[in-house]
Amino acid sequence: MAELHHHTSHDNNSVHSREPKQPNQDSKLEFSEDEETLIAKMYNLVGKRWSLIAGRIPGRTAEEIKKYWTSRYSSTNE
Repeated sequence: MAELHHHTSHDNNSVHSREPKQPNQDSKLEFSEDEETLIAKMYNLVGKRWSLIAGRIPGRTAEEIKKYWTSRYSSTNE
């Protein structure tokens, strides 16, 4: 039974699987021309309210929109 407990502690390390996803999220920063246009228009209307902008683009999160914007435009827009 002690082995089982030891095995569980190893499972906790594999739970941190979010870290490998980060490189894959970079590929999600590819947005269609329509999405880019909508993001720019929405940014001009509502500013840095990423969740409002993401709400207009199905399948996109506020974090993805923010990462896209900050990677695409200078950091002075943050």
